[in-house]
Amino acid sequence: MDYSIQLEKIEQAVGILQEKNIDAWLTFVRETEHNADPALPLVVPFNVTWHTAVLITRSGYQVAIAGRYEIVNFQRMGVFDETISYDQSIQPALVEVLDRLQPRQIAVNYSESDTAADGLSHGMYLTLQRYLAGKPYELISAETLLNPLRGRKTPGEVARIRAAVALTDDIIDRITRMLRPGLTERQIADAIHAEYKKEGVVPSWDHNYCPTVTCGPESPVGHVSPSDAYVAQAGQTVRIDQGVVLNEYISDIQRVWYLQPAGETSIPAPVQHAFDSVRAAILAAAEILKPGVQGWVIDDAARRTIVAAGYAEYQHAVGHHIGRTVHDGSTLLGPRWERYGKTPFGIVEAGNCYTLELGVVVPGYGLVSLEEDVLVTDHGVEWLGKPQTELIVVPV
Repeated sequence: MDYSIQLEKIEQAVGILQEKNIDAWLTFVRETEHNADPALPLVVPFNVTWHTAVLITRSGYQVAIAGRYEIVNFQRMGVFDETISYDQSIQPALVEVLDRLQPRQIAVNYSESDTAADGLSHGMYLTLQRYLAGKPYELISAETLLNPLRGRKTPGEVARIRAAVALTDDIIDRITRMLRPGLTERQIADAIHAEYKKEGVVPSWDHNYCPTVTCGPESPVGHVSPSDAYVAQAGQTVRIDQGVVLNEYISDIQRVWYLQPAGETSIPAPVQHAFDSVRAAILAAAEILKPGVQGWVIDDAARRTIVAAGYAEYQHAVGHHIGRTVHDGSTLLGPRWERYGKTPFGIVEAGNCYTLELGVVVPGYGLVSLEEDVLVTDHGVEWLGKPQTELIVVPV
């Protein structure tokens, strides 16, 4: 088994603990096949069944406590200073380790704002409180640790995201070759799934909703499954939102096509204006997407640009992290709305991988929507794939 990503992330976690002045980080899980903590795969590349504790300290000391029948998996990683097995209860071993290491604060995986930092179930939190009753340890949210840990992509993570994006770009070219009037959204989605199967990959999110296919102006916009009710037609747009999971990391890209009727020599002005406006909004966000900027500032630049072009505000964030999941947590490039909690107030950092996305519906023609994947560098952004700079025209 390849542990390279986990080794990178554990080393990174130690540095962040030191940076944030947090004594220890505890990931406390059980039966992760059906109650998964999003943080666990960052440091452990397998599931567990019994109560399991992974403790990483500011000093760099690392301990794994797991059931008798799973402890070998942790030992094989070759990274933990201690691997401790148990049979009847994890409590004695966990308490002994904490009493010996004496961390004043212990960061655990709960958060009101960031779903990717909120993997500790309520039941497990109550169990932990019971185990540590009367002890001097302060349990704090691991959000301030997990946000940079998920957000600052290591070289190994960036390489895997690049590969997923490159494959998705290639599949986009295949879609262009097969698009034609008369195909239903479902038929288009089935053809894309066939390409995924050919490449040995799976969709970046739920199979029934990835890809999302939008044919014409009547098709509903959002996280909606493809339908047989909507058909690609000449003189209308087709928009596809898709991505793949390749070597555990994902892509997330939207493209828009225009099916140009025979004899038509130019793209209709409303469609071209929509495309130019959407691209301008994405470029406005990309222009200021740099380390040190708050997430909402990026969203505001795109939002003001699309409104100035004559369109209504989009009702979502302009960008989200990508990584192991399609919404990878940490700082959101979104508006300061209550539903997003504190995430739009986070700070962009070098190594962050984001989407930049928005769209508008053009009456009579359909949805014009783009989504690009970018890497934040020390000085700005790098496009991870081939950005769409013009409408993809399919003559019919």
